[in-house]
Amino acid sequence: MREILGRRRRLRFRRSERAAQLGAALTCATEWKWPVLPGVGLKAAGGRGDRGRGCACPDPECAVPGAHPFDPGLLAASTDERLVRWWWTNRPGAPVLLATGGRAPCALSLPAVAGARALVALDEMRVRLGPVVATPTRWSLLVAPYSMERLGDLLYSKDWVPSSLRFHGEGGYLVLPPSETGKGQVRWERAPQPGARPRTNGTNPRPGTAAPWLPDVEAVVDALVAASTSAPDGGSRLAY
Repeated sequence: MREILGRRRRLRFRRSERAAQLGAALTCATEWKWPVLPGVGLKAAGGRGDRGRGCACPDPECAVPGAHPFDPGLLAASTDERLVRWWWTNRPGAPVLLATGGRAPCALSLPAVAGARALVALDEMRVRLGPVVATPTRWSLLVAPYSMERLGDLLYSKDWVPSSLRFHGEGGYLVLPPSETGKGQVRWERAPQPGARPRTNGTNPRPGTAAPWLPDVEAVVDALVAASTSAPDGGSRLAY
């Protein structure tokens, strides 16, 4: 009897988890107009239905298990509600991937330890941040869309930037909560805060009806560079 009850609880948990994946994908696609697609996901391990840590893609040594596009490919990312529903109805446990760049958000990411220190430093500097995605290995700060040319000009103007900083722009992707990957659970370290969409007649904006507010990439990079070079001993505060 205990085993039967345990199975029922696990089944309810999985159903709830899968509903959360679909809900997150629909919010991104239909409310925020962020193009999403399902990630490849994880393959099941043998024995009692436990999930393995291996990627469902053909590569046995995949470096980002479960957390990358495969079928469909990245170019299929969409904001169409029917397509998003179809994807996650057929693959309810698939990670939610955001196709970055274009009119969608971009991101800057740091190793998890450095990312946690960066948030503390930026809070001390009173830098306003947008959503922050946390995985066990990396933290990603979402920023407003930028072009590769704009990013190149920004980096060229800097004498130095943290070597661990990665940029997720046009042609890239980012795994979003509440996905699960081979590295572990994906969560919001800083939850998205609704922006404000102007009325069609140009009058006062309507709060809470637009996609989350996002900072410009210049503001975040400037703050990260300042934070990483402000350690009392002359080292980097973002070392890890």
